[in-house]
Amino acid sequence: MVREHFLTAGRRGRPPREDVYLRLDTQIDELWQRLGGLPNPLEAADIWRGIWYEEAHHSTAIEGNTLVLKEVEILLAEGRAVGSKELREYMEVRGYANAAEWTYNQGVDPGTWAPDAEVVTLQEIRHIHVLAMTPVWDVAPHSSATDREAPGSFREHDIQPFPGGMRPPSWVQVAPDISAWLDEINRLAPRGPEFSQELARLHCRFEQIHPFLDGNGRTGRLVLNLVLVRLGYPPAIIFKRQRADYLRALRRADSGEPGFLGELLARAILNNLYKFIVPAIAGPARLVPIDALQTDDIDANALRVAAARGRLQATKGADGRWRSCRNWVDEYRASRYRRGQR
Repeated sequence: MVREHFLTAGRRGRPPREDVYLRLDTQIDELWQRLGGLPNPLEAADIWRGIWYEEAHHSTAIEGNTLVLKEVEILLAEGRAVGSKELREYMEVRGYANAAEWTYNQGVDPGTWAPDAEVVTLQEIRHIHVLAMTPVWDVAPHSSATDREAPGSFREHDIQPFPGGMRPPSWVQVAPDISAWLDEINRLAPRGPEFSQELARLHCRFEQIHPFLDGNGRTGRLVLNLVLVRLGYPPAIIFKRQRADYLRALRRADSGEPGFLGELLARAILNNLYKFIVPAIAGPARLVPIDALQTDDIDANALRVAAARGRLQATKGADGRWRSCRNWVDEYRASRYRRGQR
């Protein structure tokens, strides 16, 4: 389980935070320049399906949903509610999944929703909230909501301070604060060593504003992923086991230290890049980071050791990262098997 030391640069042999940021920047450059960028969700449904299942499960679990991943997969793939959970929980997952699927497609092809110069629009934020919250709102609406605070509408209530003391702005300030936030997010540079940290600061700022009466965490993570996909990055999934670290990192960002959250987001993006995107689009002969080539029986660290010892055919790039290909890894695994049979 990820703990505070997981987020702290350089402890227990982990690379410094700046190295994680540089690795992300390097890998995104390779994705864009050598691998053709993100695959279209409509043309590569299988690639995105795994991300979709995991995001719908983990992001709702962070908010307290108790469906396990298998229940989520059956609900989304077959439309069947298995288990004996409350209807509200199934509707939370269903709504989030609807919003996530729309977000992936919208990020790649915004149509008329977002002009070329805009990363995200107010219309998109409201629509994400409508998609995510309407199914659960229909069966379990917020008890304090007025008719003007339904999904897609900003809150007209003030919010109590968060743990740690941060107080969201008064409801009358929400509209101008979101407008200012949109101005900032639409100036976000798509590449550079500060990208992850600036993204973290803006994600935290959205959660501070807390524009809706309910569903701000889910909506904030969906908007975060809309921004990422639109800029050519894989979505970030915060796993439920990381909940405490994610909340702790948000509190650090509240106090002006976005680096912890920036590192967590950078690692989450890299995880999806290595786990879903690169293996599916690279093909068997193209050189890719070794992290994207691990299998059920051999992890990335073992592959790096094999490369360093010359047992796995690989090359080290200018960034110090080993790269190999699926064909070479398969050859290495076969040679291990042959040695084991002697």
